[in-house]
Amino acid sequence: MTSLVSTLGIGTVVFSATNVDDLLVVAAFFADPRLRQRFVVIGQFLGIGALVLASALAALLALAIPQGWVAFSGLIPLYLGLHRLFTLRRVKLGGAADISAHREREHLSAYRSLSQILAVAAVTVANGGDNLGVYIPLFAAEPYAIPAYALIFGVMTALWCALAHVLVGHRILGESIRRYGHLALPFVLIALGFHILLGALILVR
Repeated sequence: MTSLVSTLGIGTVVFSATNVDDLLVVAAFFADPRLRQRFVVIGQFLGIGALVLASALAALLALAIPQGWVAFSGLIPLYLGLHRLFTLRRVKLGGAADISAHREREHLSAYRSLSQILAVAAVTVANGGDNLGVYIPLFAAEPYAIPAYALIFGVMTALWCALAHVLVGHRILGESIRRYGHLALPFVLIALGFHILLGALILVR
């Protein structure tokens, strides 16, 4: 019983500490009216699941993933952020008449369900350097507890999505997030990309 409580406490603290910034990113995704919320949730679960699986495999195989290589995954959110920023600028310059046609093209291409899910999952994985750095030694120290940690992280992912949804739906904060969230999202992704890449440059030195 004591071991179970300890595992629950450690898993909750570890997930919360390594995903604080991810909560804001998920909220920004929810605020984008072009993204379906269920696809954001699926993408988040897929991304966290990929991080847990990679960490478990690395721990079980006694591998250490070089942080420098992990940090270079910051190119993913950087690219997505620049692409969204370019898209927003093009729509603004095109005027109101071009917005409807632009949204129609998006729904037929970049914003299909699979692309939405993969985009969210890719950003989650790219932002998972801290996750890997903590999960791998944790799993290596307690390989018997990996299934329990995976279950805890799954529950926490659902809670994280719920908190982000509540944040967007807040009576005061939610209105601002819904109004400006899709405009802020490209800058959030770009800043996230640069932050992750900065870690790569520091480690390379």
